[in-house]
Amino acid sequence: MGYPHPSHPRETVLLSRHFGDAEARGLAGWMTRGGYQALEKALGMSREQVIEEVKASGVRGRGGAGFPAGVKWSFMPKQKTKPHYLCVNADEGEPGTFKDRELLRWTPHALIEGSAICAYAIQAEQVYIYVRGEFTEPIRVLQAALDEAYAKGLLGANVLGRGVRIDMTIHRGAGAYICGEETALMNSIEGKRGNPRIKPPFPAAAGLWGCPTTINNVETLCAIPHILEKGAAWYKGLSLSNPKSSGTKLFSVCGAIAKPGNYEVTMGFPMKDLLYDLAGGIKGGRKLKAVQPGGSSVPFITAEEADGALLDYEGCVAAGTQLGSGGMIVYDDATDIVYQVMRLAQFYAHESCAQCTQCREGTAWTTKILQRMLRGEGRMEDLDLLFDLGEQMTGKTICVLSDSCAAAVVSAIRKFRPDFEAYIRSGRAVAV
Repeated sequence: MGYPHPSHPRETVLLSRHFGDAEARGLAGWMTRGGYQALEKALGMSREQVIEEVKASGVRGRGGAGFPAGVKWSFMPKQKTKPHYLCVNADEGEPGTFKDRELLRWTPHALIEGSAICAYAIQAEQVYIYVRGEFTEPIRVLQAALDEAYAKGLLGANVLGRGVRIDMTIHRGAGAYICGEETALMNSIEGKRGNPRIKPPFPAAAGLWGCPTTINNVETLCAIPHILEKGAAWYKGLSLSNPKSSGTKLFSVCGAIAKPGNYEVTMGFPMKDLLYDLAGGIKGGRKLKAVQPGGSSVPFITAEEADGALLDYEGCVAAGTQLGSGGMIVYDDATDIVYQVMRLAQFYAHESCAQCTQCREGTAWTTKILQRMLRGEGRMEDLDLLFDLGEQMTGKTICVLSDSCAAAVVSAIRKFRPDFEAYIRSGRAVAV
């Protein structure tokens, strides 16, 4: 399987530059493309200088939270009294998102280098790369790259002869969506059930095995070598709108789109230009109905809202949604939005870890109400009931899985209420 489309002139190919380039997977090919120069530079800087450079770049977590990476690194204790750990979140369970998989498949050394730079900065000698278990090819490619890095002295007890120890281990997940949440991910690595932890304490204070821990997404860490090599000012300049959103972003565009695939653009890129210019417009010549720009866990927006939206953290919030992971799910005007929302709620009900009542019961009852509606047994008061459930499910649980389900359902009813009312009035039934 190759990269799904050639780069477009309006793309800013940085992290995806070597997608489809088989030679870039190997260490020799990667080093001829400038690999590990940033790690060598970082090891010649103080740990504090590396953190300040990343902080100045403004790079924010690309896994969905959008928290500034350099600030997160700075939370780690300066005085090391316990082991420090770095966990790489390569679980990528968000429906509609498939960017990290491609980074692992084509540029594994970019992740290794970025992770090593982070490990050096936060004084972590052990890195755990938590990979979605179904990613069989990416895991094989990544393990081969790790073996090469160890053989070359880029990892191990004496990285590049600088007296720094950095070890990396792949930990395979078992297909649980909840383990994409950083504290559930740590529990899973420890061999426990993948339930999110109550915070505080936060991972930087008490994370993996009670020790200071940083968790970063694959895409975030792959950007680090570019920042170290070209400078924070250069990276911060890669923005078309708001300086709070810097750099490039990979978007996984899927659904009712003519050219599905991963597209890399600078922050602030117009959503309509990505959909119609780069991704070829709506499949089959149909019209756009709705978009979830950050995966299944962010609110729906209408075609009109998408038309003026900018693809950065602030631009998506202004449009009534969130940037999330960048998994852009596109719905055309033939979409049965009620059925699609039911399927999303069903997914969240299935993936709930069930430790919080509001999530365990709320996702299950939301699914049952929507299924009843699709069987032709819905009532108008069900819409108010779904709003009430959404209120009870938001901001009241340990993690945001419950919030994610509520956001999708509530936004869909607000934006496409006639679709729900039509089901109720007509008594039309579909197979659920």
